[in-house]
Amino acid sequence: MEQKLEAIRAAATQAISSAPSIDELESIRVKVLGRKGELTAILRTLGELSPEERSRVGQKSNQIKAELEAVLESRKADLLDSRINETLKEEWLDVTLASAGASRAFEPGRLHPLSQIQYEIENIFTSMGFTVLDGPEVETDYYNFEALNIPAHHPARDMQDTFWTEDGNLLRTHTSAIQVRGMERLKPPFRVIGPGRVFRYEATDASHENTFYQVEGMMVDRDISVADLIYFMKVLLKEIFGREVAIRLRPGYFPFVEPGFELDIHCLICDGKGCSVCKQSGWVELLPCGLVHPNVLRYGKIDPDKWSGFAFGLGMNRLIMMRYGINDIRHFQSGDIRFLRQF
Repeated sequence: MEQKLEAIRAAATQAISSAPSIDELESIRVKVLGRKGELTAILRTLGELSPEERSRVGQKSNQIKAELEAVLESRKADLLDSRINETLKEEWLDVTLASAGASRAFEPGRLHPLSQIQYEIENIFTSMGFTVLDGPEVETDYYNFEALNIPAHHPARDMQDTFWTEDGNLLRTHTSAIQVRGMERLKPPFRVIGPGRVFRYEATDASHENTFYQVEGMMVDRDISVADLIYFMKVLLKEIFGREVAIRLRPGYFPFVEPGFELDIHCLICDGKGCSVCKQSGWVELLPCGLVHPNVLRYGKIDPDKWSGFAFGLGMNRLIMMRYGINDIRHFQSGDIRFLRQF
């Protein structure tokens, strides 16, 4: 696997260095680093490796990704400089138009904060041996409910204000459906995360939206305990915030975990004094979590007598709100350029 990574690095570096245009450069980026690229394909197979290999290959993949991104940016800058120089040679330039030109200055775009933090979270988890999975936003009843130990007429379905389609499918209410699909094709032990957009038919306020983002996480191995769950959550939060963050676990009921918990984070908007985001409590509900229910393992064709695991569903919007001091979740979907320019 590491030899394959080195081959990808060498071939991509050579192709980038000789790329004749920015369009060709973009094609190389998509081929190697895109969601269906060569490097991403390797990351998606980490679950098939041993824990030691998974960690080593994950770290090397992230290192190569960072190197190639730097080479891409350098080559892009060279191509832009070359284009400008050719333009100056061929076209007459009226220097008296400098002030007017400045008013029409090109402003480059930027990634949405949700994308920025999603990529950061993916890097954190892949460095710890996790594989990044994906799944459809329009789901079946089986993957969104039944295989998560929520059969028809289960009262927990009332907690999920669901958008149903005319053909009986639905807009997924959580990224937990990704873990079910992952269990169908992965053999334990494995570690996976599944970031994505989810939908709830509910009223909006400062901390609730009808369209938001989650990161599902799951680890299946032998003798997994709540201590393993807390460890990985603390590592994630320390990496995201750059320091230790106060958390608390409260008992919570979720049909797909037993025991189940609500993991809350000390409100960083008001420093625990009380605000509209934390509903004056000083704490923000960040993620439901717990040990995977034996029935869920059985749906995934995994023997619960031999294997155990933990699972969590991280609310990405609320995490970003805590990191940047955003006091209203509705800013993310607003399309307000003034909001996006801050990132």
